[in-house]
Amino acid sequence: MEKIPMTAQGFAALEAEIKHLKQVERPAIIKAISEARAHGDLSENAEYHSAKERQSFIEGRVMELEDKVSRAQVIDVSKLSGKTVKFGATVSVVDEDTGQKSKFQIVGDIEADFSKGRISLSSPLARALIGKSVGDTVEVNTPSGGRTYEISKVEYK
Repeated sequence: MEKIPMTAQGFAALEAEIKHLKQVERPAIIKAISEARAHGDLSENAEYHSAKERQSFIEGRVMELEDKVSRAQVIDVSKLSGKTVKFGATVSVVDEDTGQKSKFQIVGDIEADFSKGRISLSSPLARALIGKSVGDTVEVNTPSGGRTYEISKVEYK
């Protein structure tokens, strides 16, 4: 079984989603199924089939999340330090073509959210940054073409 690296924050989010699915969604869908069942003939009951589909999705999602939690390798970013980029680092970069400054935290695949500045460990940008230090330049192939970034800051928080 391959371990899944993630931050403590990402691990807590997985556990919160599991708890919500089990304590809120599961009882609600059970109630919806029993109400739909009360309407009579199940073979042509769209509400019943829809509720059963939703139940199947919820149970599948719970199983998927529980698998990820069981394989999680939680890394406490606050205990990391150093001048090189590694998992959990918050990296400030400057696009050498446009001068645009960006800041990213390198996190596990599950918790990546580009809109929040959290990029996946397996993304092309993160793979290019890993092992580099402040002042280093990295080249990244993106869908819009090649980009060159200079690392301006590496921090762990």
